[in-house]
Amino acid sequence: MKSPRLAWAVTGSGHYIEECLAFMLTLDNVDLYLSQAGEEVLKMYGVSLADVKDKMPVYRDKAASAPPVGKFYKGYYHTLVMAPTTSNTIAKCVLGIADSLVTNLYSQAGKCRVPSIVYPCDIAPEMETTAPGNKKVMVYPRPIDLEATNKIKTFPFTQVVENVDELKAAVLRRLASLT
Repeated sequence: MKSPRLAWAVTGSGHYIEECLAFMLTLDNVDLYLSQAGEEVLKMYGVSLADVKDKMPVYRDKAASAPPVGKFYKGYYHTLVMAPTTSNTIAKCVLGIADSLVTNLYSQAGKCRVPSIVYPCDIAPEMETTAPGNKKVMVYPRPIDLEATNKIKTFPFTQVVENVDELKAAVLRRLASLT
């Protein structure tokens, strides 16, 4: 096997998704995992899945058992990045629910002690985000969503970042630590 790779998961959040993807596409040795909602959101933001597939392997949420997650047991991945991540996915991860491709990735990464870097879309009581069409909008996460974000921060092998700059820094630090 070649050197371990980075697994990057996108869920149904549009929270700075264009910036997250632009950064991801600058990296080498990345596999992209898309939830069903993540695939829909990419279309809403005008991201061509065909263009992404030209640069890296793309795994889509099409099987009940999420077979690609078994790669964690083979040492195929050194890190999981979930960016951006919906409050739904964060809540499921906090509760230990692994019923989708992305929640299964997080579960298996943790079981294999593979570090995860997570960028939740709900990180503050008031936030600005970008809607499709590059329109800036204010959002007001619910207390339960903020509670789940705070809870996942306590999980082993999980680093939570609060903006794209922190995401970039965390990923680059992780990659530097592997060399």
